[in-house]
Amino acid sequence: MQTIYQKRRQTLMSLIGEGTAIFASAPMAVMHNDVEHNFRQDSDFYYLTGFNEPGAIAVLAPHHEEHKFVLFVRPKDKEQEIWSGRRLGVDVAKETLGADEVFPINELDEKLPGYLKGGDRLYYHFGHDEALNGKIITHWRRLLASYVKRGTGPTAIEDGRLLVQGMRRIKGPEEIELIRKAVAVSVKAHNHAREIAQPGRYEYEIQAEMEYLFQLAGGGTAYPSIVASGDNACILHYVENNRQMQAGDLLLIDAGGSIDYYNADITRTFPVAGKFSEEQRIIYELVLDAQLKAIAEVKPGNPFNAFHDAAVRTITEGLVELGLLTGDIDTLIEEKKHKAFFMHGTGHFLGLDVHDTGVLRNPDKTWKPFEVGNVVTVEPGIYITPDYEPEEGQPQVDERWRGIGVRIEDDVLVTDLGQEVLTAGVPKSLADMES
Repeated sequence: MQTIYQKRRQTLMSLIGEGTAIFASAPMAVMHNDVEHNFRQDSDFYYLTGFNEPGAIAVLAPHHEEHKFVLFVRPKDKEQEIWSGRRLGVDVAKETLGADEVFPINELDEKLPGYLKGGDRLYYHFGHDEALNGKIITHWRRLLASYVKRGTGPTAIEDGRLLVQGMRRIKGPEEIELIRKAVAVSVKAHNHAREIAQPGRYEYEIQAEMEYLFQLAGGGTAYPSIVASGDNACILHYVENNRQMQAGDLLLIDAGGSIDYYNADITRTFPVAGKFSEEQRIIYELVLDAQLKAIAEVKPGNPFNAFHDAAVRTITEGLVELGLLTGDIDTLIEEKKHKAFFMHGTGHFLGLDVHDTGVLRNPDKTWKPFEVGNVVTVEPGIYITPDYEPEEGQPQVDERWRGIGVRIEDDVLVTDLGQEVLTAGVPKSLADMES
């Protein structure tokens, strides 16, 4: 497995040339008082190192004669490890992580200048660790002040995260395999949820059984699960999950599992009692039509905005046909009138992060194209809130439409032939939703 991280580091070093790149691990986050959240490594740091501990710094210095990959880690500490878990330590980290040199983290200030002074540029992302940000700036300023005497050292700082984002945008075979594993357990959980959902049960019961399956597979939740029945389906990031489901409700479930930091992201909407009302069926079919047309646009060479544009046009046309919007289609789209009912994007990259990294536009503001190895979500929706108030010039909405929220989301891999819907194992046809 380390060969994968080594190849990634080599690719990044070829991009930074004679520069020096610094990447920090994620900090421990406090849940309340002295209780900490479960540690979750910074995705860029993990992508380059595979190291899953806090309190670490990775330095890439391709210009250095001996040490091109250097780690600073927490040293072994028997007393601390009794309280908060085992540490890899300096010696084992060097042996197992492929570093040319490893130092205790408390030697960062002493050792870091030696890896910076030979580089012509510093690559560092200024994150939430203000103490580390300050250290980096201090070292850079000192080297800059002595540049006229030495003639070497970094004269500029760039955000190294942007380079890694470009790499992470295209998934390697090992990453696709992990996403498939996360998808597999998520498919199982969604299909189970539809089997057990019924009037009288609480949203949190469905959530609990789905998340049990995530953990049973050796993973966890990719993000806080949304289990939204009735009007709650019109709240995009509803997470209370405490309502008792009723006959006549739609149940929108947006939930995904995570395996080895790689994530799935699936949404399905179905009638709790097994049958759509007429209005629910119409909205569901419109969203499904928009999603299928959007998926068809996810293919190599198509600009990234193509699938969103397809979904927006389909939904706008449908809303006009239903009398929920009025006006010329192109004008409505240009003025973004659809956002009254479809207020979010159609999808995002998926990978180590649920909303994964990846620059979407070129410097000339044109959209970057889909490439083989991209993994994206495709998730149009329509949400007609109970208290909906139309903009001036738009029609009132009859009560029978209010409170309907529908979203359908799949994870899609861009392939040589077009696309593969990784989450196809969760049914979504109208007939399947009522079976």
